[in-house]
Amino acid sequence: MSTCSRCFYMYLRQICIEARGFISRVKRMLQGSSDDIGWLQRSEQFPPMEDGTTHFMELLHDVRNGIHRLPNTLVYLLIPGLFSNHGPLYFVNTKQCFSKMGLTCHIAKIHSEASVERNSWELKQYIEELYWGSRKRVMLLGHSKGGVDAAAALSMYWSDLKDKVAGLALVQSPYGGSPIVSDILREGQVAYKEARRIMEFIICKIIKGDMRSLEDLTYEKRREFISKHRLPVEQVPLVSFHTEARVAPGVIATMSHIAHAELPWLPLPRFLYVGDEFASGIISGRKVPVVIPVAAAMAVCALHLKLRYGEASDGLVTRRDAEVPGSVVVRLERKLDHAWMVYPSQKKDQLEADASDMCEALLTMLVEIGRKKQGEDPVANCI
Repeated sequence: MSTCSRCFYMYLRQICIEARGFISRVKRMLQGSSDDIGWLQRSEQFPPMEDGTTHFMELLHDVRNGIHRLPNTLVYLLIPGLFSNHGPLYFVNTKQCFSKMGLTCHIAKIHSEASVERNSWELKQYIEELYWGSRKRVMLLGHSKGGVDAAAALSMYWSDLKDKVAGLALVQSPYGGSPIVSDILREGQVAYKEARRIMEFIICKIIKGDMRSLEDLTYEKRREFISKHRLPVEQVPLVSFHTEARVAPGVIATMSHIAHAELPWLPLPRFLYVGDEFASGIISGRKVPVVIPVAAAMAVCALHLKLRYGEASDGLVTRRDAEVPGSVVVRLERKLDHAWMVYPSQKKDQLEADASDMCEALLTMLVEIGRKKQGEDPVANCI
């Protein structure tokens, strides 16, 4: 074989190798998370789940009618999820409602864009500080990644926390993993490197976070973590709560109120101020709501997951991946997206329960589960 023929052969061989690699990456991209969604439910090594939806609706009805059963003998810790540091109103309404009822309630101040391992350690210390400061056990409610972080803290440090934690509610948490995150970061697929560079720029450069905060929510990392660290489902009351987002065209126009921005003082004529604003000193600045189309983004993502995988989701987490083995599961029929539980709505519906009502009912259910496990009256010592 001549030198030219040999070179041509090597050239064709290299093209074939690259073509096969490209086809493999395309297949991987098209398959996506099809085999991963719901993997926890398919595994026989995990305990079964109990449906608590009917009882939750009963508790929610009581809360809406002024019947409050949360005891003031506990401390309630709300654990925010990914990017919560950039939404100052995250959980604020719920905390205010709990405080008005005379309950001790805190929002965990953790770095929302940190890894699950780091946040689990910070939560462990947070829980211990609350316990030793109040001598009351701590009831946890984590939203999204906050639920994953809290579950990791109990899994890794249960020997230190078993006498200090009364229960955990995971609200819309990707305990099994998230198909959105997994599809973006799946190694070897088409445009994987470009997608990763974009996410690294946003998380690491713009918001000064840790890329592991996203990586830890992929199916691969969740499998790895759960196999190493067992959640003590027999010893701690657990509730997992999930919803499905609306994908109707009208949702695109829905805005979410995530923060306040203070406008600088402007030397406007006195007659432009309303009432006694001028005399009261409000002229120094005005607070205006910061709203972004979070609901629209959730609707688009939910539609994507429905069309691609046939899976119902809240926009980021599928219903099946949010169910924690060994927990009491609340499968709410009302259409709510991933952000609804933590940000105040611009249009409040007086006929429907709001996020604080939902959180109160979930925590009330946890209290009852804990008391039943201890053989106590589930409605004793309530406020």
